[in-house]
Amino acid sequence: MRELIVTEMVSLDGVMEAPGGEAGYRNAGWTFNEIEFDPAAYELKDTEQEGAGALLLGRTSYQAFAPVWPQMEDFARYNAMPRFVVSTTLDTDDEHWPATILRNLEEVRALKAGDLGDFDGPILVHGSGTLVKSLQEEGLIDKLHLLVFPVLLGQGKRLFSEAELSAEHLTLEQHESYSNGIQKMVFRIK
Repeated sequence: MRELIVTEMVSLDGVMEAPGGEAGYRNAGWTFNEIEFDPAAYELKDTEQEGAGALLLGRTSYQAFAPVWPQMEDFARYNAMPRFVVSTTLDTDDEHWPATILRNLEEVRALKAGDLGDFDGPILVHGSGTLVKSLQEEGLIDKLHLLVFPVLLGQGKRLFSEAELSAEHLTLEQHESYSNGIQKMVFRIK
């Protein structure tokens, strides 16, 4: 069984919307606003790229990343690995950043089971707020890689589902604090 890892930048109050500055959100770019850059805090992203086998995205995140990530040298490994997009509405993938379109969570289960895709290593999910909530509700997430920023944003899309779910117990596998107040937390879901 392939491991499914959700990796996110999140505010202390759980907002994951527009960390890099995407348009349409009042606090867009909050990962860079008044938070001093500390490269050590982002080493998790390099480690993830090296160990991952595939990238899984929701439609909205895929369409936001596809025009940008192929030109970014920092994401060379992401650009080389297989990509999968969960969408019921996407008709075709982006020819410059090809991906396999999955239509439902049963296909995600098949991907986790190794029945889809030819790759080794875990499956990473970036952004993809709606998809993450659905994955959580179906118990498909194995680990959380969180960079928690020392900011309260109040309004915005929350990372976790608000559905009435049974409690999920987590085991903290890694934790680091950085000079700029960012906290790295790696949790395994029991």
